[in-house]
Amino acid sequence: MLYQKNNLHGGDSYQEFIDLDYSVNLNPYGLSPAVRKAAAEALESACAYPDPFCRDLVAAIAAREQVPETQILCGNGAAELIYSFCSALNRLERSRGSVGTAAASRTGPDSSSGTLSGTRKAVIPAPTFAEYELGLKNAGFGVCRYFLDRRQGFLPDEGILEFILRHRPAAVFLCNPNNPDGQLIPRELLRKLLTLGKEQQFRIFLDECFIDLSDQGVSMKECLAEYPELFILKAFTKNYAMAGIRLGYGLCSDPELLKRMAETVQPWNVSVIAQKAGIAAMSDPEFPERARALIPSQREYLSRCLKDLGFEVCPSQANYLLFYGPTGLDAELRKRGIAIRDCSNYPGLGPGWYRIAVRLPEENRRLAGALKEAVRTLQKEP
Repeated sequence: MLYQKNNLHGGDSYQEFIDLDYSVNLNPYGLSPAVRKAAAEALESACAYPDPFCRDLVAAIAAREQVPETQILCGNGAAELIYSFCSALNRLERSRGSVGTAAASRTGPDSSSGTLSGTRKAVIPAPTFAEYELGLKNAGFGVCRYFLDRRQGFLPDEGILEFILRHRPAAVFLCNPNNPDGQLIPRELLRKLLTLGKEQQFRIFLDECFIDLSDQGVSMKECLAEYPELFILKAFTKNYAMAGIRLGYGLCSDPELLKRMAETVQPWNVSVIAQKAGIAAMSDPEFPERARALIPSQREYLSRCLKDLGFEVCPSQANYLLFYGPTGLDAELRKRGIAIRDCSNYPGLGPGWYRIAVRLPEENRRLAGALKEAVRTLQKEP
């Protein structure tokens, strides 16, 4: 819950009128009909406490993901799992008496910021999803940022391996495809990171919440058994447009980590409605595949529109685009009832960076027209 604090995550439809919200990257077809039906029917059971073990939901996830039920932990959205992972990591690090001692100092575009001498640390790329850093700091970790190269569209490269060796973190956080740019991390690099994690005894938190809506993105879940250091985050938020229902899950072969994570959250953290909706989603694999088939052509359409306006557009394999345009563009679009994500608060970016979702064709055409109008208005201003 936010209290006397700014919202970091795009549009706020509860405070201002937003007719088209391009600041959130959900399945363009909206809520799955199967999920809608199951959530409505679950209201009949809402007077009962939810299953604290999410047994039926875990069984459905295990069948769909083809992983053992013992490797699954459900949570109240992906955000809860990020925070519980960080808290569990804190407990595990303290129990083994591990405290990092290397200092972190910024030396170039591919380095960290700040000084973290004597602090337990984690490595995250920049730019990336803000909640990793917030969760880590909440659990008492320092953060070493590996700044990604704008000239490569912010695609992670093998320089991160040397960076990790230099800073000896307790964990490395990665988003695949990365948020906000939508680049898929090469599988060869991920394999090298897993090998390094096993050798150097650090954990790898791999956020795959967008993987099923990406171009040929493939999960690393096949590596779970071999690498207990790997924790994979997944959620129903993006694939099934269930942002308001709040349901996510993690995959990991380390039972001690999952046990510690479970200890950090309240009982009954996954509601009856969320559990029933998740079960319905797992029985409807065609729904995200339908969106996955639509996204590439619509993403290309939006990319062309942005480039025609003279904007710098980053390559993407996901259901969103990161681009650089004129400051004030987001405010002009809000006047027209359209929200886009102002990315100026991402470390490694700044004013003029924006992210948009890929939506349905008619909505994308409307956005394209509004962008042209907004640019004309900004160009007329003194």
